[in-house]
Amino acid sequence: MKRILLVEDEAHIVRVMKMALERAGFAVETAGNGEEALKYLENGHPDVMITDIDMPRMTGRELCMRINADMPDRNFFIVVVTARTEIEHREWSRLIPNLGFLEKPVSVRKLVSRLEERFTDAAVSEE
Repeated sequence: MKRILLVEDEAHIVRVMKMALERAGFAVETAGNGEEALKYLENGHPDVMITDIDMPRMTGRELCMRINADMPDRNFFIVVVTARTEIEHREWSRLIPNLGFLEKPVSVRKLVSRLEERFTDAAVSEE
């Protein structure tokens, strides 16, 4: 079972996304902000981390930059979920490999489809 770390500070979004991802067969752990996510990552890595951008204490951008600096060899995929479409809110992501964006409002079906596609592609490339 593929493991997902969902980093989101809005409880209703966490509930909806977690339930949908679990129904799709994923094991889901949650963190309410970037600091909690980093603590989780100290004990192991998920197969995918999904993070919001705007969160208290540590934003999704800060979290991604920190992961990139502290874990240069990480192999898990990061999905950044944001309503911000302006280029300046995405330029920083070019520095981080294995990262993609998904725009809000998030279609859970689209998210699940993208994850399944990602895992299928990864399995094929490992063969």
